[in-house]
Amino acid sequence: MSMKTKAAVLVSSFALLLFVVVGSLGGVHASSNDGSYRQMQVYTEVLTRVQSEYVEDPNIPRVTEGALRGLLESLDANSSYLTPAAYKALKARKTDAKGDIGATISKRFGYADVVSVLPGSPAEKAGIEDTDIFESIEGQSTRDMSLPEIRNALAGPPGTTVNVSVVRARRAEPQKLVITRAIVNIPPVSDKMMEDGVGYIKIDALTKGKAQEIAARIKSLEKSGAKKLVLDLRNTADGEESEGIATANLFLNHGTITYLQGQKVPRQAFNADPAKAVTSLPVAVLVNKGTAGAAEIVAAALLENARADVVGDKTFGDGSEQKTIDLPDGGALILSVAKYYSPSGKAIQDVAVTPNVLVADEVDNVISDDDGTEPPTEEPEAKPKNAPDDQLNKAIEVLKSRSS
Repeated sequence: MSMKTKAAVLVSSFALLLFVVVGSLGGVHASSNDGSYRQMQVYTEVLTRVQSEYVEDPNIPRVTEGALRGLLESLDANSSYLTPAAYKALKARKTDAKGDIGATISKRFGYADVVSVLPGSPAEKAGIEDTDIFESIEGQSTRDMSLPEIRNALAGPPGTTVNVSVVRARRAEPQKLVITRAIVNIPPVSDKMMEDGVGYIKIDALTKGKAQEIAARIKSLEKSGAKKLVLDLRNTADGEESEGIATANLFLNHGTITYLQGQKVPRQAFNADPAKAVTSLPVAVLVNKGTAGAAEIVAAALLENARADVVGDKTFGDGSEQKTIDLPDGGALILSVAKYYSPSGKAIQDVAVTPNVLVADEVDNVISDDDGTEPPTEEPEAKPKNAPDDQLNKAIEVLKSRSS
C-alpha cells in the first residue's frame, strides 16, 4: 500500500471516529450547513497537512489517538477515548478481583489528581496526600493517559506495588513513591459526643449502605443527648450518588434533593421523602476540596433547602453519569451524558459547592498547565499534630449561635 493510500485510509478513519464523537455529543444532522460537518472538514484538512507537510513522517495513529483523547478530555475529566488495548484492559479489570491504593483520582491540569485518600489505605501508608498530583505512573506521564487508564494502572493484585511520581505544593522536584496495593476496606461511619450537646459524625465514603449507618449514628447520638449535629464530609469523595441522595433525605422531610439531566436524558428529580427523615436537629456540614460526588449532593441539598450551614472550603466539583460507546475498531468512548444539579439548578460538576461559612482549607497543590513554571521551592511547613481544627471549631461556633 502506498504512502498516499495509507494517508487516505487514516484520514478517513479519523473522520469516521470524529463523526461518531460529534454525533454522540450533539446529534449529527444530515445537513451540509451543520457545524459538525464543517468541523470534520477542518479536522480532516489538519490531519492531511500533518501527513503531507510535517517536518518528518509522522506516526499518524499516535497523532489520531492524541487528538481523540484531547477532544474527549476537553469536555470534562470523566469523558475519555480508549484505544482497543486500553478498553480491553478496562474490561478485564472489571471481571478480576483486584487490589487498589484507596484514593479517589480525577484529572486536573491534564494530570492525575488525588481528590481524597481513605484512612488506613495503601495510599495513606505510602504518604500520599489529598491534592497530590501523580505526574507519572510506572514511568508513563498521566497527561498521556485517560482517567480510566490511570485508575486501571493503579489497581492490581493485592501485595503488588505501583511506582508513582508525585508533585506536591512548594516541592521543587517530583517525589517518587512506591505504593503496595491491597484490598481496600471502607472505614465505618464514626461518631462522638462533643461539648455542649454537639454530636459529631464522620463519613469517609458514601458507598452502598452508608446512609443506613449514618441513620443509626444519628439515632445513637440523639439517645446520648445530642441537641445539634456536625456532619463531617471533608475528603469524602468515594461513593454513589444514590447514597448521597439517601443521606440527604435523612435530614430533609421536604424539598428537592437533586436532579439529573442531560441533552438526551430527561430531567429526573429526586425529592425528599418525609417518611425517610430521621432527625430535625440543627446541622452543620463540613466540606473541603476533597469533598466530591455524592457528598456534594448532600451538602448542596442541605444548604439550598436552608436545612444546614455548610462550613469549610469550596468542594471539588464532580457529579455526572457516563455512557460507554463501543467503536468499530474495538476501542470505546466514555461520554458524560447527564449531570447532577443542586436544588437551585447549579450543575455540581461545573460550579461545585461553596459553603455559606467559608473557612480556608490547607494550602492548595499547584502545578502549571501552560507556562512551564516550576512550583515554588520552599517546603511547606508540616502541620503540627493536635493542631486546632479551625473548620470544626467554626462549625461548632455556628451551631451554638443557632437555637435548638
